[in-house]
Amino acid sequence: MVSNTRFRKLGSLFASAALIFSLAACSGSSTSSKESKDNSNKAYPEKPIVVTAPSGAGGGLDTTARALSKVLQETGLSKTALSVENKPGGGQAVGLADFVGQDSKDPYRLYLPSVPLLINNLKKEGNSPYSYRDLTPLAQLTKDYGAIVVPADSKYKDLKSLFEDLKKNPSSLTLAGGSAPGSQDHLVAMLPAVKAGVDATKIKYVSYDGGGEAMTALIGGNADVLATDISGTGEYLKAGRVRVLGVSSPQRLKGLYADIPTYKEEGIDAEFTIWRGLFGPKDMPDYAVDYWNKTLTKMSQTSEWKQVLETNGWEDGYKNSSDFAAFLKEQEKLVKEILTSLNMVK
Repeated sequence: MVSNTRFRKLGSLFASAALIFSLAACSGSSTSSKESKDNSNKAYPEKPIVVTAPSGAGGGLDTTARALSKVLQETGLSKTALSVENKPGGGQAVGLADFVGQDSKDPYRLYLPSVPLLINNLKKEGNSPYSYRDLTPLAQLTKDYGAIVVPADSKYKDLKSLFEDLKKNPSSLTLAGGSAPGSQDHLVAMLPAVKAGVDATKIKYVSYDGGGEAMTALIGGNADVLATDISGTGEYLKAGRVRVLGVSSPQRLKGLYADIPTYKEEGIDAEFTIWRGLFGPKDMPDYAVDYWNKTLTKMSQTSEWKQVLETNGWEDGYKNSSDFAAFLKEQEKLVKEILTSLNMVK
């Protein structure tokens, strides 16, 4: 009897010990799992990242994406390599559709577009169903400004005289641009034209496949006026081949462009920023957004990045994730206003 009681007590002790061990193991497993999840977040990025540039090789977006990758590597701010994937077509719409169609939570995919991200979603013809709301804004990287350009021997010396003639007869001059009607270059000229009282719907606009071809048309006498980005005029200004009548910046630029008046100085209450920015997929994890906020803020302050801006004639337009999102909301209103005045809004 005593022996049976002893065995029962020993069995009870072993059972209790087994239960305690089991609970401890479960607790340890849970802690280990939690730690593993936290560590995976802290270790981001753990593998190469692909940046999609919705343009051909050598274009402005491609150049910006490759400069970004290079500086992040040179400064040691990136733990992994960033490769650039070109997805041209549809004025950035093809690249956007491809990007949005993939995993919306994948933090190893980034997208680097510019103003057409907004324009394509708002315009009537050839519009895109996607906008910046289908992405996660991470940072505005650069800013450029629109410019209205004429040949060096043009009779027009200022915007006032140009728009006076266009008010009298909007179709009397040919305006060239490196993008389709309703897209970036077109709006660079249409914004001040509308503000100056010109019937912009009657302006003769001819689109070319890029700013380089449009500039060639202007210099070759196939266009009277060119709408483009100011950074694309540098070499032609230096060579004395063109005259820039106005720039869409809020104040005068420096260096080579210091003598060019702004639209506002010419009596036209208009500004237009040509930005390039970095985005993640729509449902990008918070830890990845935080990582890029911190990393890109540091990068924007490095001498290497400042040298990239100077070399390419870009302005420092850095904005973090929240500031960039707020800016996009405001610029969307401006783009919609211009397209509405042209009867081109969807």
